[in-house]
Amino acid sequence: MKRIYLLITFIISVLFAGCGEQKETLLIYTPHGDEMLKRFTDKFIAENPGIDVQAFDIGSQAIYDRIRSERSNPQADLWWGAPATIFMNAAKEGLLEPYKPSWADAVSPANRDKDDLWYGTFLTPEVIGYNSEKLTAETAPQDWDDLLKPEWKGRIVIRNPMASGTMRAIFISRILKDYGQSGNTDAGYDWLRKLDANTRSYTASSALMYVALTRSESDVTLWNMPDMILQKKENNRPFDFVIPASGTVVLTDCIAVVAGAKHPVLARKFYEFVTSEKALIEQAHDFYRIPARTDIPKAKLPEWMQRDIKTMPIDWQLFADKSAEWMKYWEDNIRDQGK
Repeated sequence: MKRIYLLITFIISVLFAGCGEQKETLLIYTPHGDEMLKRFTDKFIAENPGIDVQAFDIGSQAIYDRIRSERSNPQADLWWGAPATIFMNAAKEGLLEPYKPSWADAVSPANRDKDDLWYGTFLTPEVIGYNSEKLTAETAPQDWDDLLKPEWKGRIVIRNPMASGTMRAIFISRILKDYGQSGNTDAGYDWLRKLDANTRSYTASSALMYVALTRSESDVTLWNMPDMILQKKENNRPFDFVIPASGTVVLTDCIAVVAGAKHPVLARKFYEFVTSEKALIEQAHDFYRIPARTDIPKAKLPEWMQRDIKTMPIDWQLFADKSAEWMKYWEDNIRDQGK
């Protein structure tokens, strides 16, 4: 009996010891890339050793679709990164939990939700990227319409816009360009058809797009400025970019707590951690992200962030309301039709 008692005592002690070692798990969905993700999850874990952070790096649109499909049993706690237009739709569908961060007043009303469902973190200009071993700033396309010229046929690679918030923003901006005056999508769809005719391939991920551009399988792409700079400086890829002469789309990249999150307290803690002044300055210097917060001293930011960028006027609510419909039309009626 004594042996049995000792054995039971030992098993119970082991079980309790195991329970003591269990960590709380924070689950994050983000499109921000492995480099920045690993840096800040590692830092967060170092400061909070009792927390396990699991982060999934997937496209902006894919995150939205995933959170929608999981709404009856939410898996993610925090959504870190996607254009404001996607967050607008998510907020309308009740997929986000209100949270007012400590720095809320430092963000323009245009870059946050009036009910605190999402807040802007970065400002992201879209650009025309190119392989700098094949082209120069003078020989690369200088504006959006230049991409439609015959000399670029078969030389353009594009990240699949159905899964990419960045590419959706560029595509929808071309439709909106004439929609405001004409009230129809004809000119915008015609522009996308001509671009499709010049496009060599649509890649399933940004990583595959980088490979195609690096290997000169294609010479030109459409992408966001911070990632083009990051790939050039950190990964030594032969990339450079042109800011379109007529103006460009500047997206507000956002963050939000997922409605019904299993660990909302941890989600808010990580939210504050990656949007602190210290973190934003580090993200600006090391990952080329332009802070949406207006209270970050300019002297602490990289010099290139002082560069003037001509911004296209965009009706973001109309963008949010129509983007799904317009992109479905592109997918069904334009994609790969020009080959």
